[in-house]
Amino acid sequence: MKTSLSFAEYPIYSLEIGREETPFDSVEAICGYFRACIESHRSAVFIAEFDHYAHTQSLPEGHIGEGIRAARNLVFCFGISLPKPELLACRPRSIGIAETDQGFLITFMETPMPVANAVMEDWAMGLCKSQCEAA
Repeated sequence: MKTSLSFAEYPIYSLEIGREETPFDSVEAICGYFRACIESHRSAVFIAEFDHYAHTQSLPEGHIGEGIRAARNLVFCFGISLPKPELLACRPRSIGIAETDQGFLITFMETPMPVANAVMEDWAMGLCKSQCEAA
């Protein structure tokens, strides 16, 4: 098996949202919001929702950090191009949604496509009341 390094770093975008800063009151509600965003996008396709919290909690050796109340990933793909087969290792995309004692943390890894990053940033910012009221 050949090993190669395509990217030296994995930049992660993150957005912390206090409970009072969003109209959404649960990870499930936020997942529903993101799923609607994904399904209404012309190039994105929804793949799965993974309950990372439940999975980790079910493992005998599983550990969940203090203050984490819920954690899910929405898995999807923009599918705009596939220039090399090696890029399949970097696909599909995932948005992480965690509920903490303070509120919610939204995370996703940077993509090599600036347009996809901008779309995911817009989706995440849409969770904030100020963005919802301005829209």
